[in-house]
Amino acid sequence: MIKEQFKKAFLTPIQSIKKQYIPLLLIYFAYGLQGITAVTLTFWEKENLTLSTEQFVVISTWLTMPWTLKMIFGQFVDTVKIFGSNRKAYVYIGAILMTLGYEVLYGLMSKADWVMWMGSEFTIYLTSSLLSVFGFMLQDVTADTMTTEVVDREGKDEATIKEEITMVQILGRLSLMIAGVVAAFGTGSLAVLFEGNPEKIAFVAMGIPLISIIGASVVKLHQDEDVDTPKFNRVIMSGGVFYAFFMLLMAFWDSLFVEAKGLVALVSTYNQEVTFVVSLMLLIYLIQWMIKDESKERRKIIWSVFAAIFIFRATPGTGPGFSWWAIDVLGFDREFFGLLKIISSFVPLVLLWLAADYISSRPVRSILLFLIVVGAILNLPELGLFYGVHDMLGLSPRFVTIADTVLDSPLVHISMIPTLALIAFFAPASARGTWFAVGSSFMNLAITAGALGTKYLNRIFVVSREVLDETGAVTTAMNYELLGTIMIWKILISLIVPLVAVLWLLDAKKMGKI
Repeated sequence: MIKEQFKKAFLTPIQSIKKQYIPLLLIYFAYGLQGITAVTLTFWEKENLTLSTEQFVVISTWLTMPWTLKMIFGQFVDTVKIFGSNRKAYVYIGAILMTLGYEVLYGLMSKADWVMWMGSEFTIYLTSSLLSVFGFMLQDVTADTMTTEVVDREGKDEATIKEEITMVQILGRLSLMIAGVVAAFGTGSLAVLFEGNPEKIAFVAMGIPLISIIGASVVKLHQDEDVDTPKFNRVIMSGGVFYAFFMLLMAFWDSLFVEAKGLVALVSTYNQEVTFVVSLMLLIYLIQWMIKDESKERRKIIWSVFAAIFIFRATPGTGPGFSWWAIDVLGFDREFFGLLKIISSFVPLVLLWLAADYISSRPVRSILLFLIVVGAILNLPELGLFYGVHDMLGLSPRFVTIADTVLDSPLVHISMIPTLALIAFFAPASARGTWFAVGSSFMNLAITAGALGTKYLNRIFVVSREVLDETGAVTTAMNYELLGTIMIWKILISLIVPLVAVLWLLDAKKMGKI
């Protein structure tokens, strides 16, 4: 019996792969493969670039901005055809931007004259990174849209369509994760191989866009021929532009108003909270506007599902304190953290593969309840480490951490499946790209809410690592006494709040098989 169930679980993803899915999966594979440059670039940045820590932070901030523009590019994917295509052409454009980004990176790494004329290292590296991120973002928007169109809906009921769309999302996640595993194993080896010539990693990276180009060239989509191509929507476009401008203003508020007073100073203190509230209001308005033509019952279902997933994803984390404590107290080194990285890439791939049949056929309510309860249980080993339970049981802290990583790492990936699948399921036929962009932005905003919760937990219960000045004097003392309290509150909030929300919002009788 168990053998048959295992065989079914193992074979389900393979049997579920249809020929028309494979090209789309190549696009996701290309996205997951980008991590192959990570270690080489980390050492190159440290050893070759003269940028300050602040400049690296500024670059990282800028690189988040393209993802806030997804709704605008979703509009382009839905409404503007390029050479007769509003899907494949955008994958090609994304590939071109990625290739240009890697070419500029190669020029900077090799100090080529044809790149160095652009200005400072900061300007060139920012340009390279933005080109690549814009390319990945554009392909991501397009691929998400196409997940709703590789499934042939003709002659199928809603339950079957939802199950097939969910399976496509699972296969996309598996493809991305397989690429992530390949990248995790390859990035270290390439860093050693290219130690004397790190710029060669840019040539390897230039091969990544070719994979997505091949996928886009042969993908076959089932687009609704009776649905007219929608016109460019001023509401979504205006909202997207405002959203991007407002986030940029808030991100650089402190720099613009250095000596601010009164209300301006208050905004400076709570700029993250202001950004979150305004973003939430804007996205709620855009979603409500997009589903205005749906029936009242369907609108209620959409909002119930979205609210439940939002609350589930908005729960706080521990913050960096646990990693600091593990390094300072448990003695975890770089090699061990590297091992955990490989485990957290490989194990989710295997378990998600085996759980694909279960996930694709279960209602979102069941999946969320499972993730909430199991997630809370799997947070207990870290709490036990802090309070020395492993010593009482005679277990090595590294063994406990590896076991915890093996069990806990798949939950993040599994939780993405119902989110993406339901966004795809509810996507209106005339505006799937825009809907996916707005829906994804709304769900990603939940991560911001969770980060704010993490910030407040760490503000109330302060922990700190030891910090030394240039002379070796201690400027901040090591203090992890309240780390356990943070972890307890995190577990309680992550269990109780989403559990109540799911049970209240997702009534099993009203939701049916959704």
